[in-house]
Amino acid sequence: MSLTFDFVQSQPEPAADRVTLFADVILPLPLPKLYTYRVPFELNDQVVIGGRVIVQFGAKRTLSCIVAAVHETPPKDYQAKYILEFIDETPVVTQPQLKLFRWMADYYLCTLGEVINAALPAALKLNSESRIQLHPVWMNTDEADRYPLSEQEQKVVAALLDGEEGKSMTFTEVGDVLGVASFHKVIKSLMNKDVIFLFEHLADKYSPKVVKKVRLAHHFVAEAALEGLFAQLASKAKQLDVLMRYLQKVPVYQNEHANHNGIEKAYLTSAPHLSPSAVNTLIKNGVLEQFDQIVSRFPLDDATEANMHFQLSEAQQVAHDDILDQFQTKDIVLLHGVTGAGKTEIYIELIRQALDGGGQVLYLLPEIALTAQIVTRLMRVFGSRLGVYHSKFSDNERVEVWNGVLSGRFQVVVGVRSAVFLPFDNLALTIVDEEHESSYKQYDPAPRYNAREVALMMANFQGSKTLLGSATPSVETYYQARAGRYGLVTLTKRYGEAGLPEIELVDTRKARESKTLLNHFTPELMTEMESKLAQKEQVILFQNRRGYAPFINCLDCGWIPKCTNCAVSLSYHKQAHELRCHYCGHHDRMPVQCPACGSRNVKTVGFGTEKIEDDLKVMLPQANVQRMDLDTTRAKNAYQQIISDFEQQTTNVLVGTQMVTKGLDFANVSLVGIINADSIIHYPDFRAHERAFQMFVQVSGRAGRKGKKGKVIIQTADPQQVIFDKVMRNDYLEFYEYEITQRREHGYPPFMRIIRLTVKHMDQVLAERAAILLTGELVERLGREAVLGPEAPYIFRIRNFYLQEITIKLSREHTVLKAAKADILDAINAIRDQKEYKQARFVADVDPM
Repeated sequence: MSLTFDFVQSQPEPAADRVTLFADVILPLPLPKLYTYRVPFELNDQVVIGGRVIVQFGAKRTLSCIVAAVHETPPKDYQAKYILEFIDETPVVTQPQLKLFRWMADYYLCTLGEVINAALPAALKLNSESRIQLHPVWMNTDEADRYPLSEQEQKVVAALLDGEEGKSMTFTEVGDVLGVASFHKVIKSLMNKDVIFLFEHLADKYSPKVVKKVRLAHHFVAEAALEGLFAQLASKAKQLDVLMRYLQKVPVYQNEHANHNGIEKAYLTSAPHLSPSAVNTLIKNGVLEQFDQIVSRFPLDDATEANMHFQLSEAQQVAHDDILDQFQTKDIVLLHGVTGAGKTEIYIELIRQALDGGGQVLYLLPEIALTAQIVTRLMRVFGSRLGVYHSKFSDNERVEVWNGVLSGRFQVVVGVRSAVFLPFDNLALTIVDEEHESSYKQYDPAPRYNAREVALMMANFQGSKTLLGSATPSVETYYQARAGRYGLVTLTKRYGEAGLPEIELVDTRKARESKTLLNHFTPELMTEMESKLAQKEQVILFQNRRGYAPFINCLDCGWIPKCTNCAVSLSYHKQAHELRCHYCGHHDRMPVQCPACGSRNVKTVGFGTEKIEDDLKVMLPQANVQRMDLDTTRAKNAYQQIISDFEQQTTNVLVGTQMVTKGLDFANVSLVGIINADSIIHYPDFRAHERAFQMFVQVSGRAGRKGKKGKVIIQTADPQQVIFDKVMRNDYLEFYEYEITQRREHGYPPFMRIIRLTVKHMDQVLAERAAILLTGELVERLGREAVLGPEAPYIFRIRNFYLQEITIKLSREHTVLKAAKADILDAINAIRDQKEYKQARFVADVDPM
């Protein structure tokens, strides 16, 4: 599969020579090659690399795509169709982005179309099912002030007005109304005139954020007219109060131009001492004018430039200076600082210096929960120069940030993994905080990328510096630092007076034998919780499983409900009172009796975060308990609300999954409880101990901030596990030395590269056969020692597909890796071309986590 292309735009010859140009475009489809279209001659001057164009693909389908190259060579194997329309006059995808996207497609064994599909917000991708709707601004504009419309434009508007309010039409329906095949110019013109707007799906319907505003009618702005108005309203106290409040906010006496922008109507109608009806009366009588204004959805848009400064501690300053020194000779530096060492303050100072030098900064975080807390801190420093980018934002908010980076409005962006796709072209610094986190890895769909690795490559392409930060670096990253490929800076002390927390291991097996275990809580943990709550301090409890119970079963016949689509048991969720599959989302009602034997003796087995929350509300009635997991954070602002409640101490106990382990900073937390440590350690994966160590140390780091000595209680049935000793001593170096020895001995990263191939088929026998044949093809190309498997994974069926996995171990040498990937694609295609396996799916996961 070749995805290479030329990024240098050909220079068209003079129009008199009638040069025919062709454009290679990236379609948002999993196609192995770029597709070539002909540029209409009259649009030769408009074609721009990185801009979007609309093309017809197939018989009826129209799509927007990205221009990757412009040249004069027609395709050899097919007749090039004409580009239908140009959407952009300037690029929405930059040249550095195109280079990065090409690298991602090659490295992660996917197509460039899949990368583009993942990279672009949906509002920048149009197709034949895209819809149009009348713009609220146009609807609320006086007819005399509207742009004049052509006959075709009037037909489209009439069709949208003919029906219920909010009617929408697809592109295909617009073509039917106009009776022409080429209608994209009409749509574009209506968009430019703010008559219509586009949206992709009804579920994601876009409407611009519009606020109602009022201003003083222009003929009252003059001083004499205003004095006459006061006299006119002298007997109308409520209306006079409204006018006075307006003038307090808008000083028209000092600056009559200030009146043009007016103020939000809500500023007047929501004031407790003013009458909303008086406001409406003034509007009705022509004293105030009401108008609509589109405002940014981005919550930081109106932030002021606070430029807050703070003093780094002596240790922070030393680390900061060391980072800058190492950036002189190294492009990548690892900041290894214990939890609570104050890494964020160092980041902020480095960001400030990068901006002073005129560059852009990308600050990556592994979880949306972290952005909610850190953004507040960064706003105080960088104000409206700061953009935020993550999946909980609406698609239209993401487009605003995308365009803000393109225009230079946002010089700093804080985001989760998808922020690596943003159109940076002057990147000076990339910060990857909590670089060890598996949340940086995208699992489905393709590209299955690791944002940390993509960020490193993006920085390499743009000649910028990258700072990786973690209290528990990944083994691979620390290996590169110890080998001298990365710089290494260490922070060993917590910020301020805070010391590392005291860690206590509690044996759940002994508690169970002595019958002192109460609802999965040992007496030690219960006593500490009660003590901390009595002292008005806060508690975090970590359980790495959501839901109420992992499964239910019949105590008489042993029946356990299974998912109909996956080879897993269904988990019980009490709040929804349903059984739910955590892999495909399938759900059933909680049965009253066993469907197998009819017994009513059906009980829950095990416990998740929901059950812990439920139990604590009974056991600690004085506490306000809240839960943070996937189920409670689905809503857009749920993260922020849960964190805000905990920060303001309206919540005493926070129960959560991995979300609570990742870099959150709460000043009043003095106790952290790890409910079931064993489930994290005993997992069939070569990274299991690494993940366990990182998770235990990270969640322990939430205890004891701002001068308080924290405590951590780890509940385990196997306190003799070697890993606990390293966690209790916070000894990362000893853990690393043990782990790197194991990796070297057994041939795992960082010494080898791993690619995991998954074969999927709805027929179990065909899945196994296809996997066996693929293994044979791979062995023939790569050798027996490089190919392990095939074998069925622990969960061998997901969403009705049976799975078989093949693991490939390869040398880290670049040329070997590149050749091996070409061999892997050839082997997959050899099986895919066989008629019997046309329905099989082949998934390549490079560097699986």
